[in-house]
Amino acid sequence: MASEGVGSSQSWKDVYRGMSSDNIKGLVLALSSSIFIGASFIVKKKGLKKAAASGVRAGVGGYSYLFEPLWWVGMITMIVGEVANFAAYAFAPAILVTPLGALSIIISAVLAHVILRERLHTFGILGCALCVVGSITIVLHAPQEREIESVTEVWDLATEPAFLFYAAMVITTSLVLIFHYLPQYGQTHIMFYIGVCSLVGSLSVMSVKAIGIALKLTLSGMNQLIYPQTWAFTMIVIVCIITQMNYLNKALDTFNTAVVSPIYYVMFTSLTILASVIMFKDWDRQNPTQIVTELCGFVTILSGTFLLHKTKDMVDGPPTLPVRLPKHMDEEDGFGQEGIPLKRQDSLRS
Repeated sequence: MASEGVGSSQSWKDVYRGMSSDNIKGLVLALSSSIFIGASFIVKKKGLKKAAASGVRAGVGGYSYLFEPLWWVGMITMIVGEVANFAAYAFAPAILVTPLGALSIIISAVLAHVILRERLHTFGILGCALCVVGSITIVLHAPQEREIESVTEVWDLATEPAFLFYAAMVITTSLVLIFHYLPQYGQTHIMFYIGVCSLVGSLSVMSVKAIGIALKLTLSGMNQLIYPQTWAFTMIVIVCIITQMNYLNKALDTFNTAVVSPIYYVMFTSLTILASVIMFKDWDRQNPTQIVTELCGFVTILSGTFLLHKTKDMVDGPPTLPVRLPKHMDEEDGFGQEGIPLKRQDSLRS
C-alpha cells in the first residue's frame, strides 16, 4: 500500500514537472487576458448605459459614449487583455492558449450576474463549470513549448510542405468563399462569414506567435528585428486581422450575436489548434493518451460554451408568455434582439 502511495505521489509530481516555466508564463498571461477581456465587456456596457442616460444611444447611431470615461476604462481594459493574450502565444503553444479564451465568457457572465443583475440560469452555471473543467484538463496535459532560438526557425517551420499545403488550402478556400459564395449566400448562411474569419484567423495566430517569439528573443538580447522574416510575419498579421475583423463585423451585423459567438469560437479554436499542430508539431512530443485527453478537454469547453450561450437569456422560475418590446427596448446598448437565430434581424421588423 505504501509503495502504491509513493507511486501515485510520484506520478503527480511528474505531471506538474511537465509544465515548463514558459508554459506557466503563457498560462498566467492567458488567464489574465481572459479576466481583463471578460471584465471589459461589463465595464463598457456600464459606460454605454450611463452615456445613454444623458445623450443619444449607441444603438441608434449616437456617439455620446466616446465622452464617457467609464467606456474608455472598458476599452483600455480590453486592450490590456489583448496584449496579454498576444504575449501568451510567445511562451505557450496555441493548443494551450487558444481554448482558454472561453474563460472570458465565464468572467463576463459571472460579472454580469453580480454587477448588471443579469441573472445566470442554472444551466448557464453548469456551462461555466464545464468550461473550467475542460480548461483544467487541457492545462494539465498541454505539450511543452518548442525551443526556438531565432525567428528564422519559425520561418523554416512555416515553409515546410505540410504547412504550406495548409496555408494554400486556407487561402484558396477563403478566396472561393469571398468571391463566389458570399455574394450569393452571405446574407442567409452564417457559416460563410464565420468560415472566412476562422480560416484567416488560424493563419493570423500563427503569425502572431512568430512575432511574439521574435519580440521575446529581442528583449532577451538577441535582436530579431534585423531579419526580414519578422517583418514578413508582421505584414501577414496586418492583412489577416483586417480581413478577419471585416467579415466578423459583417457576421455580427447580419446574424444574431448569440449564434455568431459560439460558432466562431468553435471554428476559430479548432482551426487554430490544427494549424499549430501542423506548423509547430505540438503532438509529436506527446503520447496518444495525452492527445486524447486534450481533445476531451476541448470538447468539454465547447459543450460548456454552447450551453452558456444557449441559456444566457433564460431565467429560473415558471415560464412566462413572451412580450414584444418596442424597438428601442430591443436594441438597448446596440445589442439586437436575441432569440431567433440564423435569420436577419432586419427581416423580423419589416
